[in-house]
Amino acid sequence: MTLTTTKPEERRDMASSRRPDATAKPSWRHRVSRFDQNASPYLYVSPFFLLFGLVGLFPLLYTIYVAVFEWDLLKGQGEFVGLGNFVEILGDSMFWNSIFNTLSIFLLSAIPQLAVALIVAYLLDRGLRAATFWRMSILIPFVVTPVAVAIIFSSIFNEADGLANNLLNLIGIVDQEWKHNTFLSHIAIATMVNFRWTGYNALILLAAMQAVPRDLYESAAIDGAGPIRRFFSITIPTIRPTLIFVIITATIGGLQVFAEPRLFDVSTAGGIGGSDRQFQTTVLFLWELAFFRRNLGEASAVAILLFLLIVVIGLINFLISRRIATGDASPRSQRRRARKNASTTGVER
Repeated sequence: MTLTTTKPEERRDMASSRRPDATAKPSWRHRVSRFDQNASPYLYVSPFFLLFGLVGLFPLLYTIYVAVFEWDLLKGQGEFVGLGNFVEILGDSMFWNSIFNTLSIFLLSAIPQLAVALIVAYLLDRGLRAATFWRMSILIPFVVTPVAVAIIFSSIFNEADGLANNLLNLIGIVDQEWKHNTFLSHIAIATMVNFRWTGYNALILLAAMQAVPRDLYESAAIDGAGPIRRFFSITIPTIRPTLIFVIITATIGGLQVFAEPRLFDVSTAGGIGGSDRQFQTTVLFLWELAFFRRNLGEASAVAILLFLLIVVIGLINFLISRRIATGDASPRSQRRRARKNASTTGVER
């Protein structure tokens, strides 16, 4: 038997012949797999963007287009007026009255709504008996249609023989003008809004509360913290991101309230927000411009201004909520805190 040896040069040539050619084209399966890996994420999210472009972005852009023209509901597009519609709206006292009514109803509804939703969610999280029954019960008002809710509460706040005035009469208070007094009408409409949305927000907050580790409550109870202290020191900080989400959504929805003031006093006020427009919201004013005065140009201008108002308030809420949620302070306050800590450490030494 004879042994053959190969030189190092021959071994390198043999190894290089076994390696695949780097210049060879990849197979079609490799190309399809690489395309699927790169393109599939975009394909998965594309339905949302297509739907948003169809029902969100296009109507917004078209509204801007309509707002710069004289546009009659029946006759169609008229002359180009540029910012003329915006100037007319900003100089209209009815528009500013609707802004005041919208903000007033929003504040009267959002603050009590969120406070009651927090309390209800906390009680449901304490382990009540028949928890499923109570959770479904608080969601029933949200399922009821806004028209039915408006009709029921319109009857309750009827100035002649409504339930609200009858209850007030039992304690010696005279009948109140729920549909003619500005502040009282805002309270009545805010009550309708709270009736529909409090249970919905309570369930969202409840879901966040149930995710809080129970060990935190047990440790705090062992340390002597009572229920109120545990609520403000553990529950609220832990569910803060969800609470911020509820605040922002309540803000957006509250500034777009329409069905409640529209149906609150249909018989005597024609559904335009009261005899003196004492509870006419901005969306209701927009509806009047578009379908009563048939001026789609000015109605579109109102829609754009309301959109900007919602965006501004939403951005303010977002910036505040992000700072609260993350607990991050500004660099200046961080430097000030660092200097204070350093000086305190130096004094202790």
